[in-house]
Amino acid sequence: MSYAEQNTVPSHSNTITAFYDDRAEADRAIERLAEAGIPRSAIQIIADNSGDTTATAHESKGFWAALGEFFMADDDRNTYGEGIRRGGYLVTVSGYPLDLHDRALDILDDEGSIDIDERSKAWESEGWSRSGSNESFASSSYDRTSGTARSSTLEGDNEEVIPVVEEELRVGKRDVNNGRVRVRSYVTETPVSESVSLRDEDVEVTRRTVDRPLTGADNAFVDRTIEAEEHREEAIVSKDVRVVEEIALKKTAEQRQETVSDSVRKTEVEVEDDRTGGVRNIGSSGIPRD
Repeated sequence: MSYAEQNTVPSHSNTITAFYDDRAEADRAIERLAEAGIPRSAIQIIADNSGDTTATAHESKGFWAALGEFFMADDDRNTYGEGIRRGGYLVTVSGYPLDLHDRALDILDDEGSIDIDERSKAWESEGWSRSGSNESFASSSYDRTSGTARSSTLEGDNEEVIPVVEEELRVGKRDVNNGRVRVRSYVTETPVSESVSLRDEDVEVTRRTVDRPLTGADNAFVDRTIEAEEHREEAIVSKDVRVVEEIALKKTAEQRQETVSDSVRKTEVEVEDDRTGGVRNIGSSGIPRD
């Protein structure tokens, strides 16, 4: 089961997040991501390093400020923040080559990422509230440097900009190994026996003593030769090879349609103009809404 999650940040680049209980598992995941070709600059680990004097400058700036750099729902930000406050580690990967997306997901899952949704349910059973916030993340103008919400009043020839952001749903696909079928043939030997009747012919030479008168049938004083051959039958073994069965392995493929449903967010801007005494809603396309 995959516990790494994919989000979309304002620059429309993909961001993958994975949560770990153990720092060693998070570090192993980071090393494997780098070995797979993902730049180190695209990988970030967020943790509560307030008491760690060896933490890097990026880690030490505060995990709430670091979380504020990602465009995510307040509930998700609060959930990750609670996990980090409890000693967890959040690994994020953004701005990476898109052809490494599936590889990055597999690496993050292989190194023991946890199901943050299941973990948050356990916290809620202890009294924690997902909608509660440990830090202020108001949806007005957000200061990414300090990690706190801010408001300001324009003076002089100054300008303040509120970015109007809209999420786009991107549906990709990856190949999933669903199992393998392997057919192997090998040779066995089984002893067999058959009975066969064999015939032997023997030649015997017998010399007998007789005493009788000579007759004309005796052909006396004539050269004669008598021959006889012995014969023995031997068993001859031969084998006929016949194909008695076939095992076929055939691979087929078919296309199927699957509907993927999700939700996308966009920024709606409300302009309150005291000069006209009215309020206008402006959508992400910049067109005023009634």
